[in-house]
Amino acid sequence: MYIEDYLPAFMFGALAILLFSGFPVGFVLGGVALAFGFLGAALDVFHVIQFFNLPLRIWGIADNLVLVAIPMFIFMGTMLERSGVAADLLYCLQVLLRRTPGGLALAVTVMGTILAATTGIIGASVVMISLMALPVMLQRKYNMELATGTIASSGTLGILIPPSIMLVIMADLLGRSVGTLFVAAVFPGLMLAGLYFIYIFTLCRFKPHLAPPLPKEMGPKSTQELILLLLRGFIPAIFLILLVLGSIVMGWATPTEAAGVGAFGSVLLAVINRKLTWKVLRDVVERTALTNGMLFFIFVGATAFSYVFRSLGGDQLIEDLVYSVGVGPWGILFILMIVTFLLGFFFDWIEITLIVLPVFAPILAGLDFGDHVPKLEVVYWFSILMAVNLQTSFLTPPFGFALFYMKGVAPPEVRIQQIYRGIIPFVFLQLIGLGLVIAFPEIAMWLPRTMLD
Repeated sequence: MYIEDYLPAFMFGALAILLFSGFPVGFVLGGVALAFGFLGAALDVFHVIQFFNLPLRIWGIADNLVLVAIPMFIFMGTMLERSGVAADLLYCLQVLLRRTPGGLALAVTVMGTILAATTGIIGASVVMISLMALPVMLQRKYNMELATGTIASSGTLGILIPPSIMLVIMADLLGRSVGTLFVAAVFPGLMLAGLYFIYIFTLCRFKPHLAPPLPKEMGPKSTQELILLLLRGFIPAIFLILLVLGSIVMGWATPTEAAGVGAFGSVLLAVINRKLTWKVLRDVVERTALTNGMLFFIFVGATAFSYVFRSLGGDQLIEDLVYSVGVGPWGILFILMIVTFLLGFFFDWIEITLIVLPVFAPILAGLDFGDHVPKLEVVYWFSILMAVNLQTSFLTPPFGFALFYMKGVAPPEVRIQQIYRGIIPFVFLQLIGLGLVIAFPEIAMWLPRTMLD
């Protein structure tokens, strides 16, 4: 074996080290690709002329109609944040659950689930819920760890529950149907939300001092006021969910078309709530453009990295390494899940998805899990497992982005150590959810099978 045979391994190692440098991820990915491309050319295992294939591949990203859904979903989530719909929804849920143990925390969980079904922007969801719910929870003398853990975990559900930007990217990378992946993620996402709900309810039932009840006088004083509250709190969110998910599930629109409908629906809600001004619209468009630019710049860097990595024989090297372990299909699956979980401590879901998924998915597609999962469904099942697993990347220190989003807007008395402690039980719940989807694939695949039949 010569040094050029190990270039892909050195390339992956260089990427892992340089991601800690603080440089933008897109620059790191593209820079490593160029450096190892020229190094491969010097060792006569890569030709410089191959770099001319990159513009065509990058244009393929810009020309991909599936990815058009991303900026529209970002716009929808950002506009929803500014429209006042979320604040009305939280107040309505507080009133309905005020007599339930941990009512405010449960309201935050339900709100996070509903917001997840309207937008896949985690930063916006976590910041929005933190600004609205955390001061109220602290005012009601909620346990700090319970409050921060509930908000952080609920705010990250949008990465799994469709419409999810991550699922759009996964479908594009794997060449699979976005709509099928959306449908497959519905029950796993609701299952995670249900696990959070059960945990909070049980904990507060036996330890009520952690979550003092809300005032009994809170809420409407008559049936008419209650009806108006429900209409104002639930109808806008349900309207947007039906526009986006309903149009996809019923087959009326593709995910890309549904994203456009959802973006229009969020503008309509802002108009109804009298929140749409020129300043708001300009701010939403600017934030959408910046977020979209960041994502697509990472796409460009990841495209260059994966092209050079494969040209140097990276796919073959990893396949040989995986098969040489000799642990069988289940052993390989568990190794990939453990690696993904550990990577989540240090990297964002974007890097993990764009770097790891294209390398490992072909390996999983070639594995046979017998009657447990039909071979045609393995890639969809694996994608959902990855999505559930990547939930933890937002919560696990030292680089859990949801924790930093929360700390950035939390009151001064909330310390980062309390936030770290607060997320521990929810990470365990996410791992339980991952185990359930591994043990019972029908949680993910039953609904797609039913719709296809």
